[in-house]
Amino acid sequence: MPSAQLPRAVFAMDPVHLPLLLPPPLMTRLKQTAEIDPSLVLQDFTTPPAVSALADAEVLITGWDCPHLGADALAAAPRLRAVLHAGGSVRSLIGEALWERGISVSSAVTGNALPVAEYTLAMILLAGKDAFTHRERFRATHARPSSAETATTGNLGRRIGIIGASRVGRRLLDLLRPFDFELLLHDPYVDAVEAAALGAELLPLEDLLRRSDIVSLHAPDIPETHRMLDRARLALIRDGGVLINTSRGALVDPEALTDELSAGRLHAVLDVTEPEPLPTESPLYTLPNVFLTPHIAGSLGNELERLGRIVVEELERLAAGLPLAHEVHRTDLARVA
Repeated sequence: MPSAQLPRAVFAMDPVHLPLLLPPPLMTRLKQTAEIDPSLVLQDFTTPPAVSALADAEVLITGWDCPHLGADALAAAPRLRAVLHAGGSVRSLIGEALWERGISVSSAVTGNALPVAEYTLAMILLAGKDAFTHRERFRATHARPSSAETATTGNLGRRIGIIGASRVGRRLLDLLRPFDFELLLHDPYVDAVEAAALGAELLPLEDLLRRSDIVSLHAPDIPETHRMLDRARLALIRDGGVLINTSRGALVDPEALTDELSAGRLHAVLDVTEPEPLPTESPLYTLPNVFLTPHIAGSLGNELERLGRIVVEELERLAAGLPLAHEVHRTDLARVA
């Protein structure tokens, strides 16, 4: 795109996100880079206003709750050259028709990876201190724990198993490196040399599960990973081990996990579940060995501005004729999480 003429851009997302993604300073910067109407935010690509806007759009700025960019939507956007996503994975957003058109795709997934990694780091440290168990016991007894009750508590030398060297997984490994942990990694796309560079020992999945004190899931939700932690694999985690899931609930067999947790053999920190949300009668809401949160690990509140900043920077690069810094390729979708 020539820098002398501002590219035409259109928003497509739930408009509730827009003020947090692009507070006034960022919105001003965006409007200096592209011709865009902030009052027009598409949520349906089939309405007459949407069809009219898409006809001239060169850039689509997408976010959570953007409609799927299928063949019909792309046919209505003959001038579209780039999709800049102010969110994480674009896997559910785009299809083959977009790749076939050669449209550039950028995602703020690296920005969204940071709060997920931060949340996971916090939960690993708390789990290592057995904070959730001690909290429940303290609420019931109002007494300090005995030496016997803290004998297995502590983070020194904990074995942390990371499943998936995704962007979140890699950022988490960075955050974990300064601590006195032994870091283990499973990822079919990583070799031992790369794992060592990440500060981890590469292991087959079953060996990682057997050796880890705390297992954290960071693999993408693709057919190959569907319920990858089934009943047999969950049984490999040591008694008293902790499972943390901030990726997708579909990676774990929900019935098998509920059985393990109901029996009290494992502990879990679950920010995602299957289904999501859980049925009101699910025991996971009340089990003392389960710390359940409502999908809050990713960007929320003021963290959304980080995603908006990435999109604005990408648009500035695009307008200047520079390559995108956060471009996503079709082959990336097997690893992005």
